[in-house]
Amino acid sequence: MKEFFKMFFASLLAMIVAGIVVPILVIGIIVAVISKSVNKEKITKVDANSVLVVDLDKRFHEQGQSNSIAAFTHENSYSGGLYDMLHAIKYAKTDDNIKGILIKLSASPNGWATLQQLRMALSDFKLSNKFIYAYGENITQGAYYIGSVADSVYMNPVGNFDLKGFATILAFFKGTLDKLELKPEIFYAGKFKSATEPFRADKMSEPNREQIQAFQKDFWSEFVQAVSQHTHTDTANINMLATTGTIQFPSDALKYKLVDGLLYWDEMENRLRGKTGTKESEDIKYVSLDDYVAKARTGQKLNDKKIAIVFAEGAINDGEQSDEYEIAAKTFIETIRKVKKDDKIKAVVLRINSPGGSALASDVILRELNLLKQKKPLIVSMGDYAASGGYYIAAEADSIFALPNTITGSIGVFSMLFSFEGLAKNKLGITFDGVKNAPYADFPTASRPLNEDESKRMQNSVDNIYSIFKGHVSKGRNISMADVDSIAQGRVWTGTQALKIRLVDGLGNLDRALQSAAAMAKISDYKLVTFPEPADKMEVLIRKFKNNTGAESIKAGLKKEMGESYEWIEKIKALKDINGKMMMTMPFVLDVK
Repeated sequence: MKEFFKMFFASLLAMIVAGIVVPILVIGIIVAVISKSVNKEKITKVDANSVLVVDLDKRFHEQGQSNSIAAFTHENSYSGGLYDMLHAIKYAKTDDNIKGILIKLSASPNGWATLQQLRMALSDFKLSNKFIYAYGENITQGAYYIGSVADSVYMNPVGNFDLKGFATILAFFKGTLDKLELKPEIFYAGKFKSATEPFRADKMSEPNREQIQAFQKDFWSEFVQAVSQHTHTDTANINMLATTGTIQFPSDALKYKLVDGLLYWDEMENRLRGKTGTKESEDIKYVSLDDYVAKARTGQKLNDKKIAIVFAEGAINDGEQSDEYEIAAKTFIETIRKVKKDDKIKAVVLRINSPGGSALASDVILRELNLLKQKKPLIVSMGDYAASGGYYIAAEADSIFALPNTITGSIGVFSMLFSFEGLAKNKLGITFDGVKNAPYADFPTASRPLNEDESKRMQNSVDNIYSIFKGHVSKGRNISMADVDSIAQGRVWTGTQALKIRLVDGLGNLDRALQSAAAMAKISDYKLVTFPEPADKMEVLIRKFKNNTGAESIKAGLKKEMGESYEWIEKIKALKDINGKMMMTMPFVLDVK
């Protein structure tokens, strides 16, 4: 028995060491390595005659991401955001080791305002008289919009080239809901507020069709202008090529001067060797834009005066942040208060890239931003989207700047409820009954349809929030309520259109907003700081484990197999989150092909 207990306690001690002490030691080692590399970015060595590579298949989020596990993965300790990328291209203009830029043309997941900023940065780079080449195998219209800035565009001899016009396709679920006997009860303010259309109609309304045609026209006009500049032909000719479907094969693209040559990759590299003076026996020195960011980020001067960029990217939701790109009210307000308390921060630029979301979350965020504005200038810079709730939080800023291709406005409100009574009774054999001691005790409910009085109360709530929304716009932009009502109605506008109707104060990118912030703060020399802290790759991984890795794996698998069709599942899944809430969100996520 004595031997048994000795063995038992020895085994127990071994388990404790294995289960507790070893993990603590591993964590300690990780922390030690991370602490040595913290604030110490890995800077890629850039040799003479290097080629900076801009790969369009990368998603450019507004803010970068730090990587505390870089020491183990041989990756960069910081992955750049959009502003970092644009700054890196600007830095490359004067970097003697960068001989030129290669744009890899492929379908881009980025929005049109992001592509516009990237093209502007590349156009500015050309002033250095360094070369820009573009090469692709499957060249989409979005990719070609960027590629058209290049000195020469080359494509694979058997590749694909798109020049066919823009299309925006929306999915409608009314038929599905009818088959399921799931009754949506929909309330909205604004004739253009079409976010609920997929659930109450089987095709788009005429007002919705009108607003889509309007922004497509603006986007297409700019696209055609970019193409005509590269081909040295007039815009009428480019329009003719698109409407007649003339471009079917690479030889067609070459014939009409859309591309400057049909080359395989080895032939493309021979051109690059000639430009960089690289011998055939040597490898061309490619530097990815992501790797180059760290070099471009070095050398910022120390300064007690600061301007803060506060990034607001993603849907606007209540509560604490759970997703990587999300504007969660409670978490975001903590960031705003931190910025407000820092006396060294003399002005703030709020960078918004959001289609909106919860009306309540938008309102509490706006309240905190107005308190911040009482202490220091607040300038808004708009990215791909700053619409509905995204515009709500911008409305009372000192100045608002948008890109011509920004989608903004969508000043409107909606709410939806779903009655499961028909589905439950006729499909599942479930019925509901209950007892209440006051008329509205079970309101709102999914177990039965709303009565006339309850429907009126829901619509009154929507109309009240809509009136508050218009009031903020009227006050912030100094526009009469009547004029706000005429340009509201849930309609989306491009940045170009928004300038004409005074929803924004000027057109320009983030740098333009920073110039305005510095002028308002009356400072010329300052340090740039960003908020919130960049998400860390380790934190993102831990969050994914925490939030049910099994479900995440299934989601990733479905997304991969279903491709674009998976977004329909996402839209239906989102109904659970918006059921009965007041919402300020865009009628659609723009997907122009």
